Amino acid sequence: MELFEAFHWAIDHPVMFWTALYQHMMMCLVSLGVGAASAIPLGFLVAHSRRASFVAINIAGAFRSIPSLAILAAAVPFLGIGFWPSVLALFVLAVPPILLNTVVGVAEVDSTITDAATGMGMSRVQMALRIELPLALGPIISGVKIATIQVIGGAALASFVGGGGLGDFISAGIALMDMPRLLVGAVPIAIMAIAAEIGFSQLERHVSHAPVKLAGEE
Repeated sequence: MELFEAFHWAIDHPVMFWTALYQHMMMCLVSLGVGAASAIPLGFLVAHSRRASFVAINIAGAFRSIPSLAILAAAVPFLGIGFWPSVLALFVLAVPPILLNTVVGVAEVDSTITDAATGMGMSRVQMALRIELPLALGPIISGVKIATIQVIGGAALASFVGGGGLGDFISAGIALMDMPRLLVGAVPIAIMAIAAEIGFSQLERHVSHAPVKLAGEE
């Protein structure tokens, strides 16, 4: 019954609902995009050094251990309220799983393959793009999947700093003891998280079985 009422509330307030959904998705997409663009190259850079990878992963993990609300509060004096402090907090949430899985994926590439590529005259960049990236793509996608699920849920906290999103409905529902209003925010978040889990899992399985060819192979 309450879920039915939530559905009708969303239909009766389409502008509010779709605006919040758009804000939520934009926060997630921007933070994940920036996070992946930062963590994946860094993972490739440090993967071949145990010390460098240990330092990078632990620094990222240390930031991840800071509560998202604390990051939001600390960002407000510098970025104000709204979209950008929310993106910063979600960026910190997204980086550790992507970085860790990138390092693990690259480190687990069979050394005989990289030795063969080196013997064929491949440069370090060519090896990373043609050999290591395809072979490490499964773990990298797994890391992006974990980050995506965490960010989708974490974006609900943006309502505390005026970032908007579906978290506004959850906060209002709790404050007003209005369960249908709460479900208007919670159900789409759950659906997006489940869709991300299924979609990225399918993609991960697909790329894990894709063959990798060295230059010159038929």
